[in-house]
Amino acid sequence: MSQKPLRVLHFYRTSFPDTMGGIEQVINQIARGSVKLGIKVDVLSLTASKAPRTIEIDGYLAHRARLDFQIASTGFSLSAFWRFYQLAKQADIIHYHYPWPFMDVVHFATRVCKPTVVTYHSDIIRQIHLNKLYRPLKRKFLEGMDCIVATSPNYLATSMVLAKYKDSVKVIPIGLDKASYPEVEPDRLQFWREKVGSKFFLFVGLIRYYKGLHILLEASQDTDYPIVIVGAGPIEQELKAQGTQLGLRNVHFLGYQSDEDKVALLTLCYGVVFPSHLRSEAFGISLLEGAMYGKPLISSEIGTGTTYINVADETGLVVPPSDPEALRQAMTYLWEHPEQAAEMGRCAEERYYQFFTADRMVQSYVDLYRDIQDSH
Repeated sequence: MSQKPLRVLHFYRTSFPDTMGGIEQVINQIARGSVKLGIKVDVLSLTASKAPRTIEIDGYLAHRARLDFQIASTGFSLSAFWRFYQLAKQADIIHYHYPWPFMDVVHFATRVCKPTVVTYHSDIIRQIHLNKLYRPLKRKFLEGMDCIVATSPNYLATSMVLAKYKDSVKVIPIGLDKASYPEVEPDRLQFWREKVGSKFFLFVGLIRYYKGLHILLEASQDTDYPIVIVGAGPIEQELKAQGTQLGLRNVHFLGYQSDEDKVALLTLCYGVVFPSHLRSEAFGISLLEGAMYGKPLISSEIGTGTTYINVADETGLVVPPSDPEALRQAMTYLWEHPEQAAEMGRCAEERYYQFFTADRMVQSYVDLYRDIQDSH
């Protein structure tokens, strides 16, 4: 007698294809990979668009409830309660993605008694006062989970919140599937080679306060290393104004780019620089992309997954956070030592294949789902 396929419901405030930040990318990789292993997958998120309520992506179903309003980056939706209740009744496992306080409210309000997993992507850093109000609900939510997943041993070791639940925590590093990235045509590589040159440092990511790009701009003063910044975000204009004020001619803001153009720039770049200086940067997907493409890495030691990806003096260089001089010295070292830079890039790629493939991540989650189901 054939066994009924396991059905998993992921719940987070945003998801692909509406947005493609780090957490959305992780959910997409887990969902599409799980389907290949025979799991039925639903993803529920909120959307402000008038897109169809349910679409199929790579074999899984993406459901969207209407976003009604936001407070302190937390989306709220009345229709999400009913949508979640319907989908959760069908699910064998509910997989939450933290932090999102509204999710905790939905979890308790709908009273769905199913096995639960939560991937703990980040501590709440910025909303200090709201976090005090949220703390009792957060505690009750995390205490009720069958398993809490940390995305790196580094984050588990440094998170005061995770320390309280360490007996319930399992580490599953984030992984990427290189085969899901587009192949780049030679003419696209040539286009970017002519536009930005063939030796440059690259940053890719959303342009937010914790990315440390203001530190990178300061570090770029009195140097002539080309620096390419790919991405858009709320402080983009502020950073461009800073670049103008500092008289920087070597920094190129390219804005949002397609996946093919991003891969072209990752292929061409000399190294990836990732100056995030606050713990809001819990992992660093684009840092991992640099490793995946065999590039030497520069990052800051902030006690999170960035230093799990980038091992100091092995896969790249690690500098103190918020230190423009140290960041400048790191860029200078790589620039002036091409053989060592190339060797670090090779080590970064080897580390990606050893620890950070999507196949490895997905298999770990599927094994966890089955263990939890068996224990209920």
